[in-house]
Amino acid sequence: MALTPTDLFDIRSMLTEEECMIQDAVARFTDEKVIPIIGDAFDQGRFPKELVPEIAAMGLLGSSLPEEYGCAGLNGVSYGLICQELERGDSGIRSFVSVQSSLCMYPIYAYGSEEQRRKYLPGMARAEIIGCFGLTEPHGGSDPANMKTHAKKEGGDWVINGAKMWITNGNLADIAIVWAMTDEGIQGFIVEKGTPGFVAQEIKHKMSLRASVTSGLFFDNVRIPDSQRLPNVKGLKGPLGCLTQARYGITWGPIGAAQACLTEAIEYTKTRILFNRPLAANQAIQIKLAEMARRISMAQLLSLQLGRLKDAGNMQPSQVSLAKWNNCRMALDIAREARDILGGSGITTEYCPIRHALNLESVITYEGTETVHQLVIGRELTGINAF
Repeated sequence: MALTPTDLFDIRSMLTEEECMIQDAVARFTDEKVIPIIGDAFDQGRFPKELVPEIAAMGLLGSSLPEEYGCAGLNGVSYGLICQELERGDSGIRSFVSVQSSLCMYPIYAYGSEEQRRKYLPGMARAEIIGCFGLTEPHGGSDPANMKTHAKKEGGDWVINGAKMWITNGNLADIAIVWAMTDEGIQGFIVEKGTPGFVAQEIKHKMSLRASVTSGLFFDNVRIPDSQRLPNVKGLKGPLGCLTQARYGITWGPIGAAQACLTEAIEYTKTRILFNRPLAANQAIQIKLAEMARRISMAQLLSLQLGRLKDAGNMQPSQVSLAKWNNCRMALDIAREARDILGGSGITTEYCPIRHALNLESVITYEGTETVHQLVIGRELTGINAF
């Protein structure tokens, strides 16, 4: 039996029937709806909003949350496979789903009141309410404890002042999950679009994640009632808990980007004739392709085991850091190598490697830089915090 080039270790055979069905459905969506338009959307710097209703109809938003809130109630491995197949299309599409699901719906579910869950989650699952996540600030994102945005209690209200930067979905969002320093530590707030003093400004001139909306959020005496505060968490535990959920999905997403690059490199080298033979007949090319397949296989096994740990309730944040670090580096290296194999053709968005390489420059940075995750593992190994 011939092996699948992008699944040499037959990870597929280790999935349940439901997990396979979910992967197949999202793969079809990516092949039929995302890939035909995403190169042009990237060129134009346009997020393809027309895809959002079908993404919602497929149950991909908040997919791991309970059905009682209008969500699909899927397991963690299924969510990972969703991320993998969406990012095979483009990191911007996966980022939209990740932010909506892990960074906005999850904190409302985990840290919000029952009233907040009922008010927001069903509409967010249907994409009638889009969210964004405000943690990173203009001065930097790797030290969230050094937060400048603050919220002051005034009677029954909170008044928020500050700014957030590099916010995915910012100008699309109907609500923002905003983390601010208070007299009782960091707390989360749900700020609705149109609240006086709250402004989102889209960031232009990006060379990465061009098919995604990225914004700055600005808060000038934004007054919201205490009912918009997430009541069930205080301190960094709140935003870091959200980031662990999102980083988990990101360990899977870059696998899809790497698979797309490998597939295109294989196809190209089989049809490109140089010196009277296919490029694929060269030892140097075969070694490069083999190295890509080796690293993809390792990343697949890492994420699958991480997903099984998550579904068993045993996943640790440092394990997520290891997988995020490994898999993002793997995918970025493969995208760059595939771009090189394609030669001059590799610099155009008619082929996917340059687009994935540019996107992955962001993916390896956001949700914790590579260095941050390396230091998380260093702390795990030594017991010493080197931050």
